[in-house]
Amino acid sequence: MTETALHASAAGKWQLGSLTVNRLGFGAMRLVPFQGGTAADRERAITVLRRAIELGVDHVDTAAFYFTPRFSANEIINTALAPYPDDLVLTTKVGPGRDPSGEFLPFARPDQLRGQVEENLRQLARDHVDVVNLRIGTGLDRGSGSLAEHFGALAELRTAGLIRELGISNVGPEHLKEALEIAPVVCVQNQYGLSARREDDELLRLCGEHGVAFVPFFAVASGQPAGGPDASEQRVATVAKRHDATPAQVRLAWTLAQGDHVLAIPGTSNPAHLEQNLAAGALRLTEEDLAELDGA
Repeated sequence: MTETALHASAAGKWQLGSLTVNRLGFGAMRLVPFQGGTAADRERAITVLRRAIELGVDHVDTAAFYFTPRFSANEIINTALAPYPDDLVLTTKVGPGRDPSGEFLPFARPDQLRGQVEENLRQLARDHVDVVNLRIGTGLDRGSGSLAEHFGALAELRTAGLIRELGISNVGPEHLKEALEIAPVVCVQNQYGLSARREDDELLRLCGEHGVAFVPFFAVASGQPAGGPDASEQRVATVAKRHDATPAQVRLAWTLAQGDHVLAIPGTSNPAHLEQNLAAGALRLTEEDLAELDGA
């Protein structure tokens, strides 16, 4: 693939409120090694980030709680990219938090959200965060009940200028409807993928109706069955062979094909995988491909 074709803009663009981003972005979680890590790992993460920007990535998703004893995603982003490009959109999430030892804290109270936003600002060396997602629930378990008090607190921080745009994460359709009554919502970020998605098909459709970006996390990994290949894996392999692509590229292309308002934020600390992920933005699946992937 040529350098011209290998560019994040190949997937098209979308508006996050006042911000314009390429639909194919980058998730920072995998910049941080799950176990241990060396100085070489940190340098490779910095290299990957800089290469991502060279290839047109203008949307990086991160969080202050992405850290290990030796690594912090926000610190790596600051080191690699500051002074930041004018068109770079940095998105973070608040609600969950971890103490310095890495233990998760109780979910933040509304009055604690400002401190979490300010922690991201300190780590990223910014005076505002472009997009802040209120992430509710624990792990991948959906939150229940009202988010009004928490989302209202973030809306106040938006009015104060600490945040430009607001989103919500790990939510259901009822949360989107509630949040929209409080302040503009530019994105919904949920786990969603080819093999693990049906509970959010309605939410994806609802986002499209309201002009809200749907931003899946684990768009590739959530389609990897722990027990080995299943029927969907075989279908992915067939379509991948047809397009001379990798299964991960097919899963990303399927994600982007779910609607113009659907974004993807695959993450990696591997330069080769970065280029493979970005190449998926130029992969156009046919109606036959999509029907086969869906098992029709």
